[in-house]
Amino acid sequence: MPHAYSQARKSHTEEHDGIRLQKLLAQAGFGSRRKCEEMIVDGRVEVDGELVTELGTRVDPKTQQVRVDGSRIRLNPRHVTLALNKPRKVLSAMEDPKGRYTLRDIVGDKYERIFHMGRLDYDSEGLILMTNDGELSQHVMHPKYEVEKTYIATLEGRMSGNVCRRLVRTGVQLDDGWIKLDHCSIIDQSRDQTIVKVTLHSGKNRIVRRIFGAIGFPVKRLVRTQIGPIKLGDLKPGSYRVLSAAEVRSLSKEVGL
Repeated sequence: MPHAYSQARKSHTEEHDGIRLQKLLAQAGFGSRRKCEEMIVDGRVEVDGELVTELGTRVDPKTQQVRVDGSRIRLNPRHVTLALNKPRKVLSAMEDPKGRYTLRDIVGDKYERIFHMGRLDYDSEGLILMTNDGELSQHVMHPKYEVEKTYIATLEGRMSGNVCRRLVRTGVQLDDGWIKLDHCSIIDQSRDQTIVKVTLHSGKNRIVRRIFGAIGFPVKRLVRTQIGPIKLGDLKPGSYRVLSAAEVRSLSKEVGL
């Protein structure tokens, strides 16, 4: 019973007085508490804009802003961010009047007020990020930040490396203006199809399909494999995982938080 009492007292203390700063940093993925103590003493940590070098300082992550090396730590226990592998024929929405399969059918109702950050078209597959952190969502989707995205596209026809290089160097003109790829490389090809890996910042609707369609190589299959620092990895289609604190931190840093 003494152990149970001490645990209850500890929870009560953290609820009312906050959590020790080094413990918060460790939970956010900055390493052991010893390493986090060194970061505090070295003057790398700010709380609400003030430099903190005193060990044992308590903070409330729900109401106070903590930064390490200028980057904000996001550790609200109510917030969750997911990486989901969307299969084909799944709508990038939480509900559909026509009764089609949606993201809600994959994640269910476990997470309160969760929403997708960006979309993939109905016939495309791959990585979608979801969160109930409104500020993170706004930054990820804001045109100002245009997070880099990577796709694997299977194209109709045999495309040369010169075409890839031209899409990076000069781009292609679409109905809504010129667009260039940041990176384009041929992974594999046969007589009648080409598989390419492309990276770009634009979040315009169906942009990869439109780019290759405009130059005569329609996209047969499209899979998004990365958004900013977050990778699809070996996540199976129709499944999802919760991002680690370190992953959320790197994503937040990418979008200026």
